[in-house]
Amino acid sequence: MEKLHHPLWIVEAINWLFGPLVAAALKALGRPVPPPGAVIPDYLVMSAIIVIALTVMCLLVRSGLSVDNPSRIQVLFEDGVSALQSLMTDYIGPKGAKYLPLGASIFIFILCANLMGLVPGLMAPTENINVPLGCALTVWFYYHIEGVRTQGLGHYALHFAKPPGAPLFTAPLMLLIEPISHLARIMSLTLRLFGNVFGEELVIAIIFSIIPILAPVPMMFMGIITGSLQAYIFLLLTAIYLGGAVATEHDVEAHPEAVAGI
Repeated sequence: MEKLHHPLWIVEAINWLFGPLVAAALKALGRPVPPPGAVIPDYLVMSAIIVIALTVMCLLVRSGLSVDNPSRIQVLFEDGVSALQSLMTDYIGPKGAKYLPLGASIFIFILCANLMGLVPGLMAPTENINVPLGCALTVWFYYHIEGVRTQGLGHYALHFAKPPGAPLFTAPLMLLIEPISHLARIMSLTLRLFGNVFGEELVIAIIFSIIPILAPVPMMFMGIITGSLQAYIFLLLTAIYLGGAVATEHDVEAHPEAVAGI
């Protein structure tokens, strides 16, 4: 697939600094070595920038936390955490707060990754399919692991034949449908995020190449909306899948939306 961007200076700088070390490690492992200047892919550089920037920001905010006299940014972060926790609780039930670290991390990373493409000199790492696929696999493996850990392997395996809330006579049909449905979730999470971000970046690049002044601005504004919406949808699906994995019959009666699935 043709790249939407010219080589980015920051990617070239990272490859100049660390490319030889990575190339030597790949060669020692018997792996193919990409050409110089492309040893470390651009989407990995952008993802690393997000992780490092968020880590530094959290450390700075943590150093100024106060119970008696919270700063404005602390209040803003607390409101954001409360909103995310409410969403997790709504779709998972009382256990939702336990999964807030995963949900918040996925949401913040994807939000920053989607909006990163609107910054001159940077790109959205989510426009490369490897990043949405990595996020989707993380969620997929995590909710299965939590399902086994919460309900036990045997009970969770029966979950595929009789999901909570489903009548017993549908078990043979569910045993065929459920594994396919769960595998399809990887494709659904990946392609929904990748397709929207890549399409948005492609449209902006085309408009900018034709009319470079002011014309791309409305699309960039729409990019802020769609990028935020895609991060929210990914979080929402994560909460729904987690809710379905850890739900018991009692949970279904109290929170039927937790196993609705999409």
